Amino acid sequence: MQGLVLALLLAAGGVGTQAAAAPAIIKNLAYVPHGHERQKLDLFSPPNVTGEAPLLVWIHGGAWTEGSKENCPAVGLVEKGWVVASLNYRFSQHAVFPAQLEDCKAALRFLRAHAADYHIDKTRVVVWGASAGGHLVALLGVTGKTRDFDVGENLEQSSAVSCVIDWFGPTDFLHWGAGSVIKPQNKDDVVARLFGGPVADHLELAKKGSPITWVSKDSAPILIMHGDKDPLVPLQQSQTFAAALGKAGVPCTLQVYPGQGHGGPSFNDDAARKLMTEFVEKNLPPPVAK
Repeated sequence: MQGLVLALLLAAGGVGTQAAAAPAIIKNLAYVPHGHERQKLDLFSPPNVTGEAPLLVWIHGGAWTEGSKENCPAVGLVEKGWVVASLNYRFSQHAVFPAQLEDCKAALRFLRAHAADYHIDKTRVVVWGASAGGHLVALLGVTGKTRDFDVGENLEQSSAVSCVIDWFGPTDFLHWGAGSVIKPQNKDDVVARLFGGPVADHLELAKKGSPITWVSKDSAPILIMHGDKDPLVPLQQSQTFAAALGKAGVPCTLQVYPGQGHGGPSFNDDAARKLMTEFVEKNLPPPVAK
């Protein structure tokens, strides 16, 4: 899914200049000083921007064991006046959970700490991810009011987000559901590797790593998109998560794509782009008057 080209037509708002020229690119920004080689991000900005731009952060998938910030599918948003960040995070072979979430939160705090440098409106932050990245953006959406995972630098900054787009991310590791080739109880499974062993042996950590655990009325609005033939992450994961969000009164839309697996063409057609556009436009707060 990382190579898909997104063409969301989002209203920028609060941006001083929108240009069709190539984006200004900063590669390999270290969001953790003297940190791991994976704790870096790429930043894409509208050239000559003079105001504050909304920020979209892309978090790649890859079963928490592979993947890259390269080929970010959201770069096209720069032409619409957005700043786009694409970040790497430590894999499970480098450190078990919650290292991955801690990295994502560290990146958000870094970007807010340098908002003036990069012309970012830190009150308007959208996160989007697929698969393992969907899991991480869902966690970001439901843990904005807790500081449990905020460690390291820039702790004066928030790691909360305004809005979430979750593509088929796992949300409840204690109730995985049927029909998946992933077996979290097997010690060599990708989920087991995320927690340092089978879920049955790490129930508290797996609960802590499940977005559904953290759902509250303070959770960010979340758009969930999932195929009903997904062989890796059961649709049940998104269904129960959406139900919990709805019960808490959180704006949530679950879009189920019949016949689609772990991704597929329906995720990037005109209807999907329209759905994402409208959800973000509806739920992203307006720019704060200066």
